Amino acid sequence: MNFQNFDLEYFQSQWERTVEINLADSSVKCANVSDLLAGEGPRPLLELPLYYPEVNGTALLRERIAALYPNASAVNVLVTVGAAQANWMVCSTLLEPGDEVIVVSPGYRQVWGLAKNAGCRVKETQLRRENNWRMDVGELESLATAKMKLISIVNPNNPTGSILTPEEMRRIVSICQKTGAWLHADEVYSGTELAADETQSFWGMYERVICVNSMSKAYGLAGLRIGWAVAPPEMVEELWRRHEYAVIAAAGPSMKLAEIALQPAKRKMLLDRQRRLSREGHAVLEQWVRGQAGRFSVSKAVATSIAFVGYNFDMPSAELADHIRRKASVLVAPGGYLGTENHLRITVGYEPEKVRKALDRIGAVAEELAQTNVAAVRR
Repeated sequence: MNFQNFDLEYFQSQWERTVEINLADSSVKCANVSDLLAGEGPRPLLELPLYYPEVNGTALLRERIAALYPNASAVNVLVTVGAAQANWMVCSTLLEPGDEVIVVSPGYRQVWGLAKNAGCRVKETQLRRENNWRMDVGELESLATAKMKLISIVNPNNPTGSILTPEEMRRIVSICQKTGAWLHADEVYSGTELAADETQSFWGMYERVICVNSMSKAYGLAGLRIGWAVAPPEMVEELWRRHEYAVIAAAGPSMKLAEIALQPAKRKMLLDRQRRLSREGHAVLEQWVRGQAGRFSVSKAVATSIAFVGYNFDMPSAELADHIRRKASVLVAPGGYLGTENHLRITVGYEPEKVRKALDRIGAVAEELAQTNVAAVRR
């Protein structure tokens, strides 16, 4: 059986615990349990019975998730083990061999790999740096056919942080309506906007839409492993049946903490914290790039705690990332594992001092590579 490995996740799981500074993750510095329980006390967790929790998610958590979406209710929500499980269930429910799927590149390659492993024909619509990583919706439309089963969008985008305009979203929905394709909207970076309002959800724009989100990115609570799918009730039932095979239920203590996190005041605190860290980190990165003699480049950040940094070395991104790991003990993500070469995904949502220290190490490696190349040319 041919199997497409998840190269990015494999790379990270190999090395993330072996380096001094890990900038390959895709969320801000995560919050502590004490941050969530401030004002609550420990009793919500200490008094939680550790029996099997509700398989589709606690009623209160589903209600709080539904409240984030217009005209949604708890019956539209299935709580999952992170957005990753939700994405897997969408693919395992909808896709069959021979189906056509469109994904966005650069992008998080989970749906791309799952679709390939399901025997689908996967097409990619490209975001381009010269277009400031904006989607060419005309290109997307040219790829869509009557065989199209699924169009998968990550908005805001991972790794570029670009955000679809309302008009672009309407055009994407129109393409789905014309072909009958399902729209998979991975919205895990909603709430990470650096200077704008929270990104509009695709929910409510189309009857065949499945919206996915989690506590990991915007909230800085990746360790909870709590995600969700929001879909029409009949699709929630279909996803639920796969959920029972895969995990039975998400962890009860994690769901309790997610309930607390989605209280309006706590949610605002977490989003404000994440945006502050992201803004500070992006400012450090932009200043660093200006001092790198043209060896690196980056577009102005509009969302997320990650940056897609271009480089001017004649070296594949996986090779360069591994070189940085070995020489500087800093982990960054290869752009090739996200569908676009000559880039590195670098997370900046940490304390400025940590980001600056890591970037200075990367700069020293780049200087060494530049000198090596000059010496090779002279020889």
